Amino acid sequence: MANWTAVVRWGAWSLLVAGPLLGGWALVSSARPAAVAARVEAPRTQVASSDAEAVAPAGFAELYVAAYVRAGGGGAAVEQLAAFYPAARSVAWSAGGGAERAESTSSVRVRQVSAGYWSVTVAARITGSAKGGEGRVRYFQVPVRSTSGAGGAASGWVAAALPAEVAAPSGGKAAAPALSYGSAHAPLASDPAVQTVQGFLAAYLAGRGELDRYLSPGMALRPVRPAPYTAVTVTQIADHGQGPAEGAEKQTPPDGVRRRLLVDVEGEGSQVKGRPMTYAIGLRSRGGRWEVAALESAPALATSGTSSRSQEGQGS
Repeated sequence: MANWTAVVRWGAWSLLVAGPLLGGWALVSSARPAAVAARVEAPRTQVASSDAEAVAPAGFAELYVAAYVRAGGGGAAVEQLAAFYPAARSVAWSAGGGAERAESTSSVRVRQVSAGYWSVTVAARITGSAKGGEGRVRYFQVPVRSTSGAGGAASGWVAAALPAEVAAPSGGKAAAPALSYGSAHAPLASDPAVQTVQGFLAAYLAGRGELDRYLSPGMALRPVRPAPYTAVTVTQIADHGQGPAEGAEKQTPPDGVRRRLLVDVEGEGSQVKGRPMTYAIGLRSRGGRWEVAALESAPALATSGTSSRSQEGQGS
């Protein structure tokens, strides 16, 4: 018993001594400088790759191309570029450069060359060109390499070379995909589902009325603030699949029945008139009325053997 008491006493003293040391080590570790990609919030990108890991190098490449175009004037702009490509300091930059700016950038193609190594094609709208290239879209191919942290995991990104200007990626204009909805029709004012959708969108986009009154229990959603529109009008609706039987849309079904709608709307505001938008909305019946159970992130695509609605000509 005496030996056991001594062990407990020494263990307690060890914890008291080690606590501040461990805390200090954690503070120092968290204060270490991170890689460029961790310090800079990358913009939302359009990635041609289905691999979710491509999003990070694509965002890094967009920021890199913007800094590269700006670096033509040398000086501080080159130092900013060096944060993406350290060897930029050794490049001879023309004293007459720097007039161009990348007003917007977007990744249009991402290809993984090898593990942790990516080739990203970035579209950039360049302004300020002295050769008549005002506002023209140009394309740059960027090699991006991941930097390894503890355990070999990617901790950031670095460019392996300067961007290379390339031709626009090939590929014809894609047709609008078919959606898994029936024929679109004008909304019926007597349809309780339309009444719910109209009130919901007016509260969500125009700040007219309380949003919560239209939401199903468990559905968490905040209205758009500040409200971008003063009025929202439902112009067309289409049901997912076959939809309700003829005449049934005027009646409220028993609790728990679901209905998925593709809703075309027009928004009116102080700076815009009749802006067309399309929402995929899931409804659920409860207590004699329809409630919004889901604001879907994307409309349902058609599959073989199902009815479909093309977005072409439907106000999408």
